[in-house]
Amino acid sequence: MTVTPDNMSSGDNVSSGGDVSSGDSAITVAPAGKPAGERPSAVDQLTAHLTAYAGRVRGGDMGSLPAVLGLAVLCAVFGALRPAFLTAGNFANLFTQGAVITTIAMGLVFVLLLGEIDLSAGFTSGVAGAVLAVTLTEHGWPLVAALAAAIGAGALIGLVLGTLVARIGIPSFVVTLGGFLAFQGVVLIIIGQGGNIPVTNATIVAIQNRNLSPALGWVLFALVTGGYAATKALTARSRLRKGLAAEPLAVSAVKVAGVVAIAVGAVAVLNEERSRNVLVVSLKGVPIVVPVLVVLLALGTFVLGYTQYGLHIYAVGGNAEAARRAGIKVARIRTSVFVIGSTMAAIAGIFAASRANSVDPNAGGSNTLLYAVGAAVIGGTSLFGGRGRIVDAVIGGAVVAVIDNGMGLLGYSSGVKFVVTGLVLVVAAGVDALSRRRSAASGR
Repeated sequence: MTVTPDNMSSGDNVSSGGDVSSGDSAITVAPAGKPAGERPSAVDQLTAHLTAYAGRVRGGDMGSLPAVLGLAVLCAVFGALRPAFLTAGNFANLFTQGAVITTIAMGLVFVLLLGEIDLSAGFTSGVAGAVLAVTLTEHGWPLVAALAAAIGAGALIGLVLGTLVARIGIPSFVVTLGGFLAFQGVVLIIIGQGGNIPVTNATIVAIQNRNLSPALGWVLFALVTGGYAATKALTARSRLRKGLAAEPLAVSAVKVAGVVAIAVGAVAVLNEERSRNVLVVSLKGVPIVVPVLVVLLALGTFVLGYTQYGLHIYAVGGNAEAARRAGIKVARIRTSVFVIGSTMAAIAGIFAASRANSVDPNAGGSNTLLYAVGAAVIGGTSLFGGRGRIVDAVIGGAVVAVIDNGMGLLGYSSGVKFVVTGLVLVVAAGVDALSRRRSAASGR
């Protein structure tokens, strides 16, 4: 069986976990009281789309909706209790604080889509950060070579983990738990116990500590919103050309307008002056890490939603045996998702080294892994496989960052933060389990 991206819209259950742009709702149906051949108005199309979406939500296919609503509530509560939460400076901090967790979570989405887990992702990022620091600082490698070594180390780790899981048959929980312990030791070996290697390369440091100029911020806005609108238009055109149902134009227009509104607000706020002493230093503009995250999000979304490889991931996650009988190389898919996950963790390790301007023996430890897994699950990626999107990791990462940041501003201890984040994760997992049960009962 040949599977192609156009066989499925971005909202089908197997690929999106509840995106509102379902292929079912995209079919144009004449509303009651109108001739069958008459083209529905924009209002009719929106109404039909929302009705179909509400039906899917009632059937248990909620996707990232709970996370989005939770994020809105959290922002409102923290903003009311601590007005400093809503300042431009704190808004910029949320991006730099959440970059590492969000990037690891993006990689974990690929692994979770197969119903697997990677408990070593946190220390994989630590290994990559250590490799970067040692090659740059102690051996004086060129930046490109050091970056290649760090990312290559992550990819190699993923290849080993994936081979043990897919080819040998060891459960991913056991393999990656062993990796969790082993890679912690690798970081200690590379850096040396009690050591700390500074990272002074200006390019690396700039990723998490510098900002785009206001003008470049608006260029980024134009690229993001223009790219999103173009993708919507090209996808609809491709589907119609192949005789498939396409998302109604009115629905696409509303989505594009929403993205434009959010992007305009974000860039406008980030372009405000955030420095308390402008005479000493000026702090304004979009943090440099933001466009990097946007590129990673776009690449991940493209791979999962618009390539045959992405559809094979969903197929294996949904039913591995059926995928195997359809001719999909299941072992290869299983191996590859661990490679992707560990490579993303390596990129996160570079972000962490940039933010701290150094790498220490605890790199990738503490709550890094737990928050990353929590971000993916809270955002809407299913622990049972077959359902999730890259954007889920971004939404979930925002929830985790907001909880950590907001409670810190309110003066709560780390213990309270962990308790609250843990409860949110349990609730998200519970919603996932109940959603799947309801979906199965409704035949979705």
